[in-house]
Parts: sequence; structure tokens; C-alpha cells
Amino acid sequence: MAAKEPDPTVPAPEPWFATGLRFTCTQCGQCCTGSAGSVWVSQADIKRLAAFLDIPPGRFVRRYTRMVNGERILIDNAPSTDCVFLRDRTCTVYEGRPTQCRTYPWWLQNIQDEQSWREAADVCEGINHATAFFVPLAEIVEQVTLDQENEASPG
Repeated sequence: MAAKEPDPTVPAPEPWFATGLRFTCTQCGQCCTGSAGSVWVSQADIKRLAAFLDIPPGRFVRRYTRMVNGERILIDNAPSTDCVFLRDRTCTVYEGRPTQCRTYPWWLQNIQDEQSWREAADVCEGINHATAFFVPLAEIVEQVTLDQENEASPG
């Protein structure tokens, strides 16, 4: 049985964060250190980072990435699991950083419900920070879309 198509005359319900969410990047480096996560890089990310570092894309790939399950990711700053570009809790490629980093914390897993947002705030001091401004719904949707498109784009 085929799934029923949504009725275009019925407006979609607004997300729980329709009025926006409070966030500001404090550049604390917490999202770049600690857990053994992976930063997936697309071809666009590779080109942007290589240009930022003023090296050919092929050299960037050989020096800073590895393959995992057929996808390209940044290497860790061994022996830690910190990002290879994190120095003194500061991103050394901030202006050229990968899309995954650019769109954080606007990942579907962080905004699926209020509990997810609170859990993300436990590890990111910029979420609901005292000096944070409200990020409007349109910007959140734009960032989520960028992240989703990046995940679908092979590295």
C-alpha cells in the first residue's frame, strides 16, 4: 500500500522552535574535542579547506583526511580525538571550516524536540547562553538544509 500524500491545502504544523532558538558560538572548542565523533567532509569542504590552507586539494586529502565506510572524514589530532585543526581550544581553519562544523548546532538530531535541544546544550555552552540572540526559524531551516545536503554529498 502506497503512503498517502500530504494534502497541500492543509498547512504543515509549525516546529516546536517556530519562534527561534537562542544560540551564539562562544568559540569554546567543546564541539571540536572530547568525544570520538567524525567530521565528514564533502568535495566542496575539501576545496574550501585546501584553498584556505593554500595547498592543493589532493595534498589536503592525503594529509588531513581518511576513509571510513566509503566516506571521507578529517583525521584526529592523535593521540587525542580532538579535531586536527584545533589548537589551544581555537579552530585554526574557522573561516574555511567544514559544513558540518558551520551548521552546528543546527543538526536534526539536536532540534527534533525540546529534550534534544536541552541535551545539546549540556555539551555546548553557546546554546541558550546568557548573551545568545534568537536565531529565527528561517535561518535554522537554512542551516539544517545545508547540513542535510552536505551529508548527501560524497567526499
